[in-house]
Amino acid sequence: MRPSQPGNLPLELNAFVGRGTELAELAAALEAGRLVTVTGVGGVGKSRLAVRAAGRCRPRDGAWLVDLAPLRDADLVEHAVAEALELTDHTSRPPRQVLREHLTERELLLVVDGFEHLVDACASLVRELLVHSPGLRVLAVGRRPLETEGERLLSLAPLPPEEAADLFTDRAAACVPRFALDDGNREDVLELCRRLDGIPLAVELAAGRLRVLSPAQLVARLDDRFRLLTGARRDAPPRHHTLRTAIGWSHELCAPRERLLWSRLSVFTGQFDLEAVEYVCAGDGLHAEEIIDVLDELLAQSVVTREENPAGVRYRMLDTVRAYGAEWLEAAGEATRLRRRHRDWYMGLATWCEVDWFSPRQPEIAALVDMELPNLRAALEFCLDEGGEAHLGQYLAGTLWFYWVGCGRLAEGRHWLDRALELDGGHEDARLKALWVLGYVAVLQGDTVAALAALHECREGAERAGSAVAAAYAEHRIGCLALVTDDVARAERLLRSALARYEEIGELNSNVLMGQVELAMALAFRGDLAGAVELCEDVRRICEDHGERWALAYALYVLGFAAWTHGEAQKARALLAESLDLDHRFHDLLGTVLSLELLALFTAAEGDPAEAAVLQGAASRVWPSVGLPLFGSGNFGAPHALCEERARAALGDERYEECVRAGARLGLDAAVQRALRTGPENERTRRLPRREGRGGDGLKQGELRPGQRA
Repeated sequence: MRPSQPGNLPLELNAFVGRGTELAELAAALEAGRLVTVTGVGGVGKSRLAVRAAGRCRPRDGAWLVDLAPLRDADLVEHAVAEALELTDHTSRPPRQVLREHLTERELLLVVDGFEHLVDACASLVRELLVHSPGLRVLAVGRRPLETEGERLLSLAPLPPEEAADLFTDRAAACVPRFALDDGNREDVLELCRRLDGIPLAVELAAGRLRVLSPAQLVARLDDRFRLLTGARRDAPPRHHTLRTAIGWSHELCAPRERLLWSRLSVFTGQFDLEAVEYVCAGDGLHAEEIIDVLDELLAQSVVTREENPAGVRYRMLDTVRAYGAEWLEAAGEATRLRRRHRDWYMGLATWCEVDWFSPRQPEIAALVDMELPNLRAALEFCLDEGGEAHLGQYLAGTLWFYWVGCGRLAEGRHWLDRALELDGGHEDARLKALWVLGYVAVLQGDTVAALAALHECREGAERAGSAVAAAYAEHRIGCLALVTDDVARAERLLRSALARYEEIGELNSNVLMGQVELAMALAFRGDLAGAVELCEDVRRICEDHGERWALAYALYVLGFAAWTHGEAQKARALLAESLDLDHRFHDLLGTVLSLELLALFTAAEGDPAEAAVLQGAASRVWPSVGLPLFGSGNFGAPHALCEERARAALGDERYEECVRAGARLGLDAAVQRALRTGPENERTRRLPRREGRGGDGLKQGELRPGQRA
């Protein structure tokens, strides 16, 4: 039974889930313009959204749906629209004339669905009808725009995971009546929806498989998603019977060059930019100068999506679309060649980023590698899985040292370095680089055995190969290991020797500056604060000259400790605040947690033991993500021990532990805000009365002094 309002919109037979924001945007667009086109990849829910939005409109003469998907002849578009509007005319007048006359005085919404294979004919008709029918509005639905004057676009993205899970649950309950989302299946359902890109068609097809498979089994079988996700409702459009045909319909609409680029783009993972596409995908039937135009067509057809961020315009393919293209790439026998070109591009990118890390572009490099990490992972996988490429995997894993160490990725760096060094790459220089980087990462994780093994192997290999560079880095990192294991005298000797080696070979970069900072720490631990300050002030000057910020944060950490020890509490806090802010911006968890520990001590000395305990609790939450807390070092642990002693004495054990637990519940951003005193005041622990402190000069007899272990 049709509703009283004129029109032919189909009645909904199941629940409409989510899309509240998109419905509001579409309603606003229809208010503001007379032609709105909803675009998106196959199966993303364009038609359902359009029908729901159209049903909410109340034009005087109704909302009318015309489905052009079944048509193959462009000459029949006008006939299909006339038929949908229930116009019967047996005269010899052209259908276009009949439509114009019918619509001239009417106010209605025409929903034109599935026009992408007839775009020219449809655009021509829509343009003419809008010009001659002031009361007409058109809501077009397709995989590409009509590209006609006055068109407003709404690009429909997939569902976010939570909405996709709601859709899955609703459709699953129709197949398995007792199905419900609960603690036992929630993570599997969310993972399933993420892996399916939140495409409603894919989610609904997956729900239909619950008759024979559990959510966990569905996740396990998703690598063959096109075979798994079949069996749509009998009344579904033919192009939606399986996920493969939904995506394949887009593929059929592509010209040969577009299909070729689609398949080649499947080697990218996550975002990619135009320069990468031009390098990786050009050749053998697709010239580099053609890439931009062909990519533009894939964007128009919703095969590729466009994203903007501070790094500029970038592109992405949904995993489901990418997987379809990968099948064609394999069938064409091009997969290995394209993956190798992809690897070469990202090898070059990593090499350039390593060089540019020691420059004012350091923050941009960190952000760029964050964005490119999925592609860098794919490049590493190719190197380590493909025979004869292991040495390039070793080189790439080593070249990314600045990211593993400087941007909070120690665990992932360790994973790739371990994998790469399990293989015999046959290239000594690449292996030596991976070894010293592995040693560096293991030192910071507190894994002394692995660090020693890697660094001694690197030093011995460097001597055999005559590699002065590898020898310097190995000695530097062995010195760093001595520092964190409290062998201060040996640390000082090795670090001085490594710095001399760097100077001899003309090496100057962030690693060299970190060697100076680590030597300054050794001097500070044995009581030579003047020497430590001199080294770190030198680092500070070099950092300012070169725009380096990451090593600067560690130099400021040492300078802050020295200032506090000299009784300059205000200066010390300012230096540590700058250090913490820099570390947090780089996502350097080690630098962040060290600064948190020292600021906790400053806070206790300033007369706020409760807040100091909160900061210690926040630090305790971060350490497991780094490695062994405070490296198990008495020297690095001394500020923590002194802070705990002071806070416990002031608060009592019960209150101290309560504050520590409160801090451990803080997320990293909130913890940094607390330490920097930029967070909301009402989130702070109730404070005890303050007493003024003067930094290190306020220490009681027997408390921490430079070179003294707690």
